[in-house]
Amino acid sequence: MNYKSIAGLLMIVLVVLFLGLYVSQMTGYYEYTESRKTTLTEDAIKRFEQDVKEGKEINAQNYLEEEADYNNILSKFGMKLSSLIEQGFNKAMNGLFNEISKTISNSIILK
Repeated sequence: MNYKSIAGLLMIVLVVLFLGLYVSQMTGYYEYTESRKTTLTEDAIKRFEQDVKEGKEINAQNYLEEEADYNNILSKFGMKLSSLIEQGFNKAMNGLFNEISKTISNSIILK
């Protein structure tokens, strides 16, 4: 394979990944999902206040909404595949940067 085509493909993939992360950050998707986990509904707040007034034992799980579990075979496979791709990418990048570091170190020593 041609090194220019590999480098071009790698750059395209990195730009697409960057744009995806940038858009998700700018739209506030992550903050929204995290705030949903920590925000109580109006009904839960009322139940909590009532339980405090009555002196009942307080357990945070009693007031949080149950999240639906959407896991299935396909989503589990996707997560495993994503994990394998991540591990491969990390190994490839570490190897690439180690080789670049060795090359730079060798060129400095030879000068």
